[in-house]
Amino acid sequence: MKLFKYTIVFLILNFGALAIGSWLMDNGPQTDWYTNLNKAPWTPPGWVFGAAWTTIMVCFSIYMALLYKIIPNTKLKILFLIQFVLNIIWNYIFFNQHLITLGLICITLLTGIIAKFLFDYKNELKAKSLLILPYFIWLCIATSLNAYILIYN
Repeated sequence: MKLFKYTIVFLILNFGALAIGSWLMDNGPQTDWYTNLNKAPWTPPGWVFGAAWTTIMVCFSIYMALLYKIIPNTKLKILFLIQFVLNIIWNYIFFNQHLITLGLICITLLTGIIAKFLFDYKNELKAKSLLILPYFIWLCIATSLNAYILIYN
């Protein structure tokens, strides 16, 4: 029962972060600024982002619930909080403020935090660590997209 409660809490937190981030980007992907950028040839169509983030946050919420049930310590809470903030502010930095370099720094830090989760807790979660892999892979792709925009615009 504890696992179910933790999963619900992390679902609320993670989807809340997505909602706040979407609100802060202020229609960024539909703006003239973004549509006129030179984007990477591997940039997915817009609908992929919603499907990807939904899948990522469901998997990450289950991952965090499993991990928090085993290790409810301060380090884990701090890592999650850093991830939470970086996930939200990238949208504002990149889409709202058009700060591409700062956005790249932010998303690189976020990718590093998720990599830390993946590698630091793999022994505790074993095969269940695969639940964070979609987040890590997506962030690697997103980081490359941000870098491409920085280099070619």
